[in-house]
Amino acid sequence: MTGRWTALVRGVQLYGVALLGLVGFVFTIASFIPGFGFGLVFSLPLPILASRRLARLARLLTHRWTGVAIGDPYLPEPPEPVRQPDGWYRHQRQLYRKPWMPRLMLRLEWVLGDNATWRDLGWMLLAPFTGGLIGLLPAFALVGGVSLPWWGPGGVPTWLLVALGLGAAGLGVAVAPWTLAACARFNRRMLGGALLRSDVDDPSERRHPIRAWFGRTLLPAFRLTLLFLTSMLAIPVFVVTILGLLGGFGLGIYFLVPAVLEDFRWLADMRRSMARWTGGRIASPYRILPPLQRRIDDGLYQVEGRLYESQRWAAFNQRSSWLLKDPATWREVLWRGVDPIVGGLIAFVPAAGIIYGIWGLALPRVTQTLFGVPEADWYGHVAGYAWPAIPAGLLLAVGTAKLAPPLLRLHGRWTRLLLGPTNEAALTQRVEQLTQTRAEASQAQASELRRIERDLHDGAQARLVAVGMSLATIEKLMETDPQAARELLARTRESAATALRELRELVRGIHPPVLAERGLGDAVRALALDSPLSVTVTVRLPQRLPEPIEAAAYFAVAEALGNAARHAEARTAAVVLAHEDDLLRITVRDDGRGGADPTRGSGLRGLARRLGIFDGTVDVASPPGGPTVLTMEIPCASSSPRTSSS
Repeated sequence: MTGRWTALVRGVQLYGVALLGLVGFVFTIASFIPGFGFGLVFSLPLPILASRRLARLARLLTHRWTGVAIGDPYLPEPPEPVRQPDGWYRHQRQLYRKPWMPRLMLRLEWVLGDNATWRDLGWMLLAPFTGGLIGLLPAFALVGGVSLPWWGPGGVPTWLLVALGLGAAGLGVAVAPWTLAACARFNRRMLGGALLRSDVDDPSERRHPIRAWFGRTLLPAFRLTLLFLTSMLAIPVFVVTILGLLGGFGLGIYFLVPAVLEDFRWLADMRRSMARWTGGRIASPYRILPPLQRRIDDGLYQVEGRLYESQRWAAFNQRSSWLLKDPATWREVLWRGVDPIVGGLIAFVPAAGIIYGIWGLALPRVTQTLFGVPEADWYGHVAGYAWPAIPAGLLLAVGTAKLAPPLLRLHGRWTRLLLGPTNEAALTQRVEQLTQTRAEASQAQASELRRIERDLHDGAQARLVAVGMSLATIEKLMETDPQAARELLARTRESAATALRELRELVRGIHPPVLAERGLGDAVRALALDSPLSVTVTVRLPQRLPEPIEAAAYFAVAEALGNAARHAEARTAAVVLAHEDDLLRITVRDDGRGGADPTRGSGLRGLARRLGIFDGTVDVASPPGGPTVLTMEIPCASSSPRTSSS
């Protein structure tokens, strides 16, 4: 019995800590306003660090009273600024004469960049109303039960109020250990568990039951709601398109038609990006804009059957013709007009059912039944009674939630019908892609041949010529000056060894022997040993891949590590090679300064061209400050040896 009373008191104390956390949350959020106003540096770290004391107190009390251990999730404090040899203190790209400013900046980045900070703030906001409140319920039941005879409703016999009060008080004392344990589990979940886990470096992938339930039940309806909003957004886009077409053709189609046809493609692209929710992808159906032809002999630009003196007008007319003659353009215009009706209706049904089921039926019935709130006319009715609306509303919400997944797939098929490429468009795109890839491959092969020829001419060939001339000189000196002949012979031997080494490096650049003999995994490990970075290699390749794939992947990894060492100022890198579902996925992650932009650097474009021969893709994630993650995928099926005789 003593333990139950102790649990009751400890639950009240934990709730007191949660209330203090709410006060700290308000104080912390309020400090953001002057914090942003004064440059974030001076007023933000202090309240955030002060709030950590409350979170640490909750962890300590929870562990001490319930045995539920909650780990300390905070990142270690940043190191002190280091004075540079020139006397300055550096923070990112800014130099300071005194260390206090870079120290403040480091601490600000530390507290704002730590996920545990936001986890603490979430606990401080929610605990007084959710998990922390559970610990208070036994005390509330005890106090309420004991005082029930004094505040109970009139007309009820006193003996009944006393009995109910004693029952409530006894129930509160009896359940105190369980409510204290529930409060402890809530604190563990919020302050150190997986509920708010978002650490990118956390290797543990836990399947949380709440997220799983949300994803299984409500996520399809939520996605349909977003799709419904995009369908509604198509209404003004369609109206502007039609007005632009009417006005554009009236004014000569030059000014408004390209704008309304191309500049509003963002809506269709957004809908295609949402197609992954339906279990598939929708490729872009548009034809590739052909490059503008060079001037012909008379100095004019030819676009189809017309000649233009100005390159600007030639490019403008070529673009207009490309837009107007692409069937995908007009299918998209049709989609803009029809999707608010068809797509919007498909997406509207589950969202409306769930919203109406919960709010329109259940919640009003609860407020009317329990609190006497006046009934509104638009709320649902079941045979004129309020109480049956509660199960009816919940049943409607659950039924429409079950209906959401098939409707989401139906919505995807509808979107693919007008926004996906037709068979003819897909074949045309494939031919254009292969033509472009063949041209790039031919150009890359020609460049590689020129590099090999240049290296041979300037390196090994020149050294071998020198070796031959030295041997001729040695032959003449053997009889007149044997000592000079021996010295020249030693230098000739060194030149021959150097030429041999250069030939080996040249051969390694064409096709490394270790790659041919031991496969991609060992070749990348050997590459990591030669890299100036500290490279870790993880290989998950169940079998040898086709030789062209291995060569392309090897040189792609070499290019990525070279870029990390030369341009990113990285110190470490991690390479992961994985072969799954007939797809080779290569991930290269470095701790450099980030900011890699494929549109500015030729190295990343070269990688894309190299892998594009195999229909491979290159994806770069490189925020300023790093890290940089380079993901390369190469389909292995396209490079498999042909089995047909044709």
